[in-house]
Amino acid sequence: MVKLTAEIIQNSLQYINPVKDRELDLRGYRIPEIENLGATGDQFDTIDFSENDIRKLDGFPYLKRLKCLLLNNNRIVRIGEHLEDYVPNIESLIFTGNQIEDLGDIEPLTTLEKLTTLSLLHNPITAKQHYRLYVIYKLPQLKLLDFRKIKMKEREEAKTLFKSKKGKEIQKDIIKRSKTFIPGGNMHNIAKSKGLSDEEIKKIREAINQAGSLEEVERLQKILQSGQIPGNDLNGQSNGHSMEYE
Repeated sequence: MVKLTAEIIQNSLQYINPVKDRELDLRGYRIPEIENLGATGDQFDTIDFSENDIRKLDGFPYLKRLKCLLLNNNRIVRIGEHLEDYVPNIESLIFTGNQIEDLGDIEPLTTLEKLTTLSLLHNPITAKQHYRLYVIYKLPQLKLLDFRKIKMKEREEAKTLFKSKKGKEIQKDIIKRSKTFIPGGNMHNIAKSKGLSDEEIKKIREAINQAGSLEEVERLQKILQSGQIPGNDLNGQSNGHSMEYE
């Protein structure tokens, strides 16, 4: 993986794309997170982050000019909150080929008033029941969803469904699921299967709560699955002792 630095930004391809927008090409660097975009000087309408390893859409400085983000084939599972404070003029978000899973995950997009084009193709979320109607209902500003024009009939159908008693129950369930999601939430069962004590499980939970990134959560998951727990430190620094379980 490559850290996104000011040097990479300055040396990357910059050009006027076919729709006459100024575009910055950051494809294929295996960038794990968005950072240091202040180095762009807010000089771009479009930034292409396709073919990287980004896990969460956040890390933006204030970029008033930015209108389009291409995020094809990353590993995005989360969308950061308050994007409207940093990229208020975003019109197009292309998430094709990522790992956005639950309907509640699109909630942060509801504050992007100028968002008119959204693609979630080849994400697990598209297999959820009522997916298209729910997105249309939650994001009424959209004109294109998954490269298909949103029809007035679909808008009316979405409004009828989600303003009904059944629809309100569906929305409550979606909100409940999103609020009860805990990174690494299945670790307790894994830990028990490895024969860990309650005290060891408590330490693992504390480490999860203190994890600053999804990478840290994944590291803990791998440790558990291997049956090895660092002696007194689950934050990446072992004291040299470990416990192994068969």
